[in-house]
Amino acid sequence: MKPDKVLSMIGIAARAGNIVSGEFSTEKAVKSGKAYLVIAAVDASENTKKHCMDMCSYRGLPYFEYADKERLGNSIGKAYRASLAVTDANLAETIIKKLKESGIGPAPRRLQESNN
Repeated sequence: MKPDKVLSMIGIAARAGNIVSGEFSTEKAVKSGKAYLVIAAVDASENTKKHCMDMCSYRGLPYFEYADKERLGNSIGKAYRASLAVTDANLAETIIKKLKESGIGPAPRRLQESNN
């Protein structure tokens, strides 16, 4: 089986102490301005994905959906994780690059309705 470069980079970021995981920690990092990238598991609940997408859209942060909860959690040495945030700008940039090389684009943003 070919090693997953995205999950490997997430693991490196976790070992460097630059990952927060879980819905509440991810939300706290985003709202405090410490997050540079948010990743949600593809099998996370629709509510979780919508919440992450809305937070990132509002703050202009990159948001991706990648891997399932088990693989996302295992990559950082934990159990299941539905979402995580990268708190280092350089590592976030590298992970985004690896995601794009894997053919994964940013999750589509919700269109804002205008009241015009």
